[in-house]
Amino acid sequence: MKNIIDNFKRFTVIGAGVSGTALALLARRLGYDVFVSEERDSLSPASLEKFKNASIPFESGGHTARAFESEAVILSSGVSPDATCVLEAKRRGVPVIGELDFVAPRLSAPVIGVTGSNGKSTLTSLVGHILKKSGLKTGVGGNLGDAASLFTIDKFDCIVLELSSFQLYWAHNLDVAVGAVTNLAPDHIDWHGSYEAYVAAKAKLFSLQGGLGWKIVQDRDCETLSLALPELLSRTAALSWEKDLRNACGAHIFMGESGAFLRRADEEALLFKYDETTLLGRHNLENIAMALTAARLFGVRATGDVKETLADFKPLPHRCELAGVVDGVTYIDDSKGTNVAASVTAMASIEGRKVVILGGKGKGEDYEPLADGVLNNADAAVLLGAEKNKIEAALKRKGFTNIYKMADAGTQEMKAAVLTAKSMAKPGMVVLLSPACTSWDMYESYKKRGEHFRDVVRELQN
Repeated sequence: MKNIIDNFKRFTVIGAGVSGTALALLARRLGYDVFVSEERDSLSPASLEKFKNASIPFESGGHTARAFESEAVILSSGVSPDATCVLEAKRRGVPVIGELDFVAPRLSAPVIGVTGSNGKSTLTSLVGHILKKSGLKTGVGGNLGDAASLFTIDKFDCIVLELSSFQLYWAHNLDVAVGAVTNLAPDHIDWHGSYEAYVAAKAKLFSLQGGLGWKIVQDRDCETLSLALPELLSRTAALSWEKDLRNACGAHIFMGESGAFLRRADEEALLFKYDETTLLGRHNLENIAMALTAARLFGVRATGDVKETLADFKPLPHRCELAGVVDGVTYIDDSKGTNVAASVTAMASIEGRKVVILGGKGKGEDYEPLADGVLNNADAAVLLGAEKNKIEAALKRKGFTNIYKMADAGTQEMKAAVLTAKSMAKPGMVVLLSPACTSWDMYESYKKRGEHFRDVVRELQN
């Protein structure tokens, strides 16, 4: 792929979001002729200013014939293989290149790649934090924060990239030193077409290692991943809360009663003790164990004690983040829980009985597992957004009836939902916003949804 790219001089970048803007600027900096084509009606002021300063022509409101007059098309993050622009490029015989394949040859350091259905942003941030605390100049981004293109400018000791299934689908040319799949659960089925195709995209992270890099996975996911990548178990560290692994892997991340250990051959090393972190939830204990393992397999041990290393790590906003305490009730913002598995994990990982706020725009998921999670962990469910009727039906099929469905009122449904949850929650309980859906029916992002939730909680505290 690298040699093919080097033969081209004129590119069209599809998409003018964070990754598309960074791709266009990188291509221009490398001396290529660049044109940007955006499907949305307008570009952000920041992108407009950057394109103007770099003399990059662009269009918005759809892809005209000009978008396909280049020698190749580069896709920004998230463009589907079934997108009209991709199909048109192929019809015209214009080569299509994924974001990572254009960027990868220009990265200056080894890559630790992180993907998974849930927790990948937290794990990426944790790995980057540990490496930085160990004295390495570390770039952290990808699908999180800074686009991968931005790490081509400076020299780094390591680059930690969160990689979405969308990015991995198009990737052929990225060299990954250590790869981690946090967990697997149905997600983005509308994009990939099937759960099997989604898993194959996630497993592709490991095929980019050439068989030499270490892989970090959940023991329970090994069988599923092996269907897409039969050679998975070599040089694999599998995480389990059980003393013995179900799968014969090269290493075992054992989650014991009071601490996590890394077992390799006849060696067992303590990774950390659970009381050394203040992060909420059992799932975050797994994230820390995976992060410390990734650092060790990369050849770095956390300097000083782990408690000190983790002390100034800031949990990601809107991911099981404490929003406040009102009248003895704890309010937790998990607005980033945009699929069923994320919400079920949040409910099970956080101690205490709960009133859970669910709903938003769906992804075509089955809500039966969500209903099981509510049945096992919550005393009441407050429903809002476009999917509230479907979630209500799934809950009732499981025999759960303590349901409160908000009237259609746009973003005002959130305030009504929080007030309803407050009226039912008793001291010692948790009100958990973990929607299991995207925010796009009511908010422009999960961040805006989480901020609104937190604003309402602050009003209750005053």
